[in-house]
Amino acid sequence: MPIYFNSTLNREPFQFDSLGIHWEQEPNRRPKGFPLYHYLQTEKGVGSVTVGKKSYFLEEGQGILLAPGVPHEYHGEGRGWVTLFATFSGLLQESIPTLLGNGQVLLAEGEKGRAVRDIIGKAVECFEETPVNRYQASLYSYQLLLLLADSRVMSEKSGSPVMEKYVRPVLKLIQDRYMESLTLQELSAAVYVSPQYLSRLFWQYMGCSVYEYLTGCRITQAKELLLRHPDRKIQVIANEVGYGDASHFIQMFRKAVGMTPGAFRKMHR
Repeated sequence: MPIYFNSTLNREPFQFDSLGIHWEQEPNRRPKGFPLYHYLQTEKGVGSVTVGKKSYFLEEGQGILLAPGVPHEYHGEGRGWVTLFATFSGLLQESIPTLLGNGQVLLAEGEKGRAVRDIIGKAVECFEETPVNRYQASLYSYQLLLLLADSRVMSEKSGSPVMEKYVRPVLKLIQDRYMESLTLQELSAAVYVSPQYLSRLFWQYMGCSVYEYLTGCRITQAKELLLRHPDRKIQVIANEVGYGDASHFIQMFRKAVGMTPGAFRKMHR
C-alpha cells in the first residue's frame, strides 16, 4: 500500500502534497472538509462518498475530486474497497479553483478515470526514485489538474442523445485537432448541422462558444508545452497549438491567463 508525502516546502507551482495507490481505504468523516484539493478513485470494490445530501457511488475506475473545506464522508460498500488518491499544493495552489472552474465536486470515469490512474502511477515512480524527481512529479500534478478540469461538465445533460450525437464528437475533434486551423463551419459540417445550431448546442451543454472551447484547449496545451519544454521558442509553441502568428497567440494567452507566455514560463521556473 504505497503512500508518499511531499517532505519539502511548496517550491513548485503545483505539486502533490500526498499520493497513494493500492490503499485499503478506511471509512472517513470530515465535517469541515479537507484543507487541500483531494482526489479519490476506486481501484477495487465500491465506495460511497456523501457530500451534503448527495451520495456518489464510486465503482472501479471512477473518482471524485473535492474542493478544500467541502464537508464529506466516505466508506466502502462491503469489503475490500481499494483506492488511489492524491492531494494538491504548490506555490500557485490559490489558482487551482480558477483552473477547475470553481467546481466543488468533480467526477471522473471511463477513459478519464483510466488516464488519472496512469498519471498517478507515473507520479508514484517519481517518488520512488532516489533522489525524488520532484520536477517531473510537479508536471504530473499539473497534468492531472488539467485532466480533471475537463470533468467540470458533469451533469444530467452529459448523457443526453443530443450531447452524444452532436457535441461530444465535436469536443473530440477539437481535442484531437486543436493544432489545426479549425473553423466553426468545418466542425459543424463534421456532425451535419448548421454552424448556428452547433453554437446554440455548445452554449446549452458547455456554457461557452465553440471558439472559446477551442481557445481554452489550445491555451491548456500551450501551458503544458511551456512547462515541459523551457527552451522551446514561443513561436514554435504557438504553431504547435494552432496559432500561425506568435503575436496573436501571445494576445490570446495573456487574455486567458493574465500574463504573457514568457512571463508564465519565467514564473514557473
